[in-house]
Amino acid sequence: MQSSRMIREIHYKILILISLVFTISVLAASPPDGAEWFARAQEARQDENYAAALKALEEAEGEAFAPIRIAFERARIETLTDNPGAAVAELQALADNGFNGLGFITGDPILNTLAGHEAFDELVTEMAARAYPCEHDPAFRAFDFWIGDWDVHVPGGNFAGTNTIERAQRGCVLIENWVSASGGTSMSVNYLDKATSERVQVWNAEGGSQISIRGGMTHEGMLLVGTLHDVASGTTTPFRGLWTQLEDGRVRQFFEQSTDGGETWSPWFEGVYTRKE
Repeated sequence: MQSSRMIREIHYKILILISLVFTISVLAASPPDGAEWFARAQEARQDENYAAALKALEEAEGEAFAPIRIAFERARIETLTDNPGAAVAELQALADNGFNGLGFITGDPILNTLAGHEAFDELVTEMAARAYPCEHDPAFRAFDFWIGDWDVHVPGGNFAGTNTIERAQRGCVLIENWVSASGGTSMSVNYLDKATSERVQVWNAEGGSQISIRGGMTHEGMLLVGTLHDVASGTTTPFRGLWTQLEDGRVRQFFEQSTDGGETWSPWFEGVYTRKE
């Protein structure tokens, strides 16, 4: 009885061992998948075995491995084998299919060596226009005359403060940072609302004044209209601002508010901007 049980246990262990050996042999015989073929392509490229690298990429492509990564690797190989036209063609095909990761191209130490090649430079320009549209849209440049480091004086000549206006977010936004002669501060975010084609300014001061105005260029300059809200009192009044570029390069800023719903307007602030030397 005991002998029979021992025989069954031995038989069971042998079956398990055979099963393990079979599984291992099957796994060992499994062909490379797309990721492994791609890794082989990279290794071959690093070993300067470019023919083998291209062949491995074909295998990876056949396994439906990531097409963008394959195109990048193929472009690297074409670059290293002094075939810039083919390299750019690979990248152009990616761009034509919606790829917009310009930084992955210009930041690649191999692909970046294509800089100066006419087709590559044209591709980078084309992709940059899609990746950073504000930088390449003239409509976003309408308020650029206000950009700079400025000293601001009121009409009588007294110093009112300093203002710094800078382009941000690849040209999509202008940021204003104001410091008054007495040390008070405020800042604004200015941008083109492309959906409405209106220029927008949202301004906040440390004392709780909030300006929200919008508009666009007129024959007098940039005219924005909206409201001035005082956080402390909770009051909101109609408000408008006009920025005019003067012939000598200075800029006049003129703010007005209304206390009768926009029927009449009175000056709120007027300053003339002079660029710092």
